[in-house]
Order: sequence, then structure tokens, then C-alpha cells
Amino acid sequence: MTAAAEDQSLDDVRLRLAPLIADSAVFDGWSAEAVRQAAASAGLDEDVALYAFRGGAMEMIEAWIAAIDAAMAQALPAAELARLPIRERIRRLVQFRLDAIAGQREALARALSIMALPRNVGRAAKLGWRSADRMWRLAGDTATDYNHYSKRAILGAIYAATLTVFANDESEGRADTRAFLDRRIGEVMKFEKTKAQLLRPGEHQFSMARFLGRLRYPAR
Repeated sequence: MTAAAEDQSLDDVRLRLAPLIADSAVFDGWSAEAVRQAAASAGLDEDVALYAFRGGAMEMIEAWIAAIDAAMAQALPAAELARLPIRERIRRLVQFRLDAIAGQREALARALSIMALPRNVGRAAKLGWRSADRMWRLAGDTATDYNHYSKRAILGAIYAATLTVFANDESEGRADTRAFLDRRIGEVMKFEKTKAQLLRPGEHQFSMARFLGRLRYPAR
């Protein structure tokens, strides 16, 4: 077997085991024991499973996030989302991710603690960016200018904050999380509308020179 084929096979193992590891992480943390339990549940060789996750907890968490990304793309294809307003597309994508881990909140809380460690912050930021990018692509975003980066940074921040609320939400039906998410998305939509108005070409285009001139020589 070539190195590339082996890596692909290990990627398959990681994606298959990651949700099961998350189930076990509720009790055993993101540990070798969680990997063993997942391998036993899936009927896979324990040594192969341990080798696939030899990178430790962050490798397990990264595979878990990748599995959620894949499930999201399958459940909410871009063609289906295109029929919805952009606000609803983003809300559904984020809500799908929350629903996918609804029974694994303790695993999420442990994962967030691990990702917050100084040695893992950079890697965690890349994972958040990747998930935000996949959500925006499914939502139909094709921006290539600075909007490409600002949209992903904003959505990544919203998603990270929502995960923190979700991990500690004891309200019925996770109502507090849903309300928090709706508020954050609403704020972003208002910001995008205002930005579009400021940047709109034509006679109403925002002019810094005209604005400063009016400050200096106010209309009578």
C-alpha cells in the first residue's frame, strides 16, 4: 500500500470512528480509552484505531469536526439551501451542527477546554475557519474580495460563541441557544445591510470627502 493510500485509509477510519469517540468522550474524555471503546463498537482493530489517532486529543476533535462538516454537506446541499433567504441558510447550517451533537454536550465541553489550551489555540482557530468556510460555501457565497474573509471571521465568531452557550444551556429545548443564535445572526444581517448601503454605487454612494465637508460646512 502506498503512503497516500494508507493516509486515505486512515482518514476513513478517523471519520468513521470520530462520532463514536465523541460518545465515549462523554465518560472517558478525549483519550486512548475513548478510542478503544469506539473501535470495539465499530468492530475495528484496536491497534489500527489507536494508530489513526496517535496525534492525541486534538486529532480526535479535528476528525469529529470533519465528520460533522461531512454530515452537514450531505444533509443540507447548496441546491436545497439556495431556495431560502441567506439568513435562514446560515441559521439552518449552524442549527444542524448543534443538533448533530445534542447528545454529546459533555464531549463538547471537554473539547472546548482542550482547544482553549495555549498550545492548541492556533489549530483550533484553523478548524473554526474551515467550518465557517464550508457553511458559507453551502450558503452560496462566492465572494473573493475582503468580504470572503470578513464573512468567515464573523460566522466563525458567532459559531464559537453559540457553541459555548449550547454547552451550558439547560433551558427547555435549548431555547436559550436558539434565541442567542437568532440574535447574533440578526445583528450580522443588519451590519451587512448597512455596509451595502455605504458601499452602494451611484448618487447615494458614501463619500468620506463629502461627509467631512458637511461636518465643516453644515447645511443651513
